[in-house]
Amino acid sequence: ARTHQRNMIFFDMCGARSDDVIYITLPLYHMSASLLGIGGCIHLGATCVLKRRFSVNQFWKDCVKHNVTVVQYIGELCRYLLNQPMVAEERAHCVRLAAGSGLRSDVWRQFITRFGITQIREGYGLTEANIGFLNYTDEVGPIGRASCFNKVSSKIFCRLLRYDPKTYEPLRTASGRCMQAQIGEAGILVTPLTATNQFLGYAGNKVQSEKKLIRDVFIAGDVYFNTGDLLVQDHKDFLYFRDRIGDTFRWKGENVSTTEVSEVLGVLDFIQEANVYGVTIPGCEGRAGMAAIVLKPDQRLNGKKLYNHLVKTLPAYAWPWFLRVQTSLDVTETFKQQKTKLVQEGFNPDVIHDPLYFLDVPQKDYTLLTIALYHDIVSGKISL
Repeated sequence: ARTHQRNMIFFDMCGARSDDVIYITLPLYHMSASLLGIGGCIHLGATCVLKRRFSVNQFWKDCVKHNVTVVQYIGELCRYLLNQPMVAEERAHCVRLAAGSGLRSDVWRQFITRFGITQIREGYGLTEANIGFLNYTDEVGPIGRASCFNKVSSKIFCRLLRYDPKTYEPLRTASGRCMQAQIGEAGILVTPLTATNQFLGYAGNKVQSEKKLIRDVFIAGDVYFNTGDLLVQDHKDFLYFRDRIGDTFRWKGENVSTTEVSEVLGVLDFIQEANVYGVTIPGCEGRAGMAAIVLKPDQRLNGKKLYNHLVKTLPAYAWPWFLRVQTSLDVTETFKQQKTKLVQEGFNPDVIHDPLYFLDVPQKDYTLLTIALYHDIVSGKISL
């Protein structure tokens, strides 16, 4: 009940008021639309404009028609709006506040500039445990900030733990205790379980429930909930979402963040969307980077420009070795990118009918991945 109460005040914490008109386009089975959205409107006494389903073509028209002042977003919703041609309504609306979660930094800046929305309130929360953050500042990118109160009251504060990049298990000292991640270092977000912060487990699945718990973390007998999320804290105490455990992959002895690479690719003027993942290559340790991309209308892949951009923005181990050009990306109904099928299909031209490209480092370009080139790679004739 306490978690639900906290969720219902999300809009209130973001600065929404009782006289606001709040536009909700997300499915109601999802916590964002139901508890944060509908619940937040009830808590405020605000007007709710509920759309049956998200429509990229009707979004701004609806905002103008219903005098919307607050919109709720999640995941890639904002990117979809940016990818549409300009319409008059996108600057004629009264929207002053956008609140939600999962807004990438590259999209954030473009969204503010193009649509003239003065405030973005990015948050983070879970349904399984009483944990949440909110970026109440104008700093672009963070999900929130570690407050002074939380620093003092360390018993209730979430921690970022150092982890083994191969197993994603927390690293422990010789005495068996976990270690906190350093400033600027990605760590597993965990929160202590107490009488007021409980994890009731997953219904009918005790094994999975136990896997979410980490015991004897800092002292004997303590129990922490493992969110499965990797976060980074900077020197100003801002917290940034890095990736979900399982979305990161290991290549050349280094961790690659799919979110970071996706953001880098999304800056290019010919790429509309990018979904980054790792694929296995026989004889190679770890997984090589691959990106499924959607090109902007009337744009072509510019391999040389992409290569030069990667050189300037990412370490070599994080470069995507393979590209898969698609007409659209598979996403869930809450706009989370689907990776499982892409990972399973790999980069085999016999299996994949989409155009495939391979990073030719000597040529500083991406070249078409043929059957012959594919066999040279998997046989080890071409070394990555």
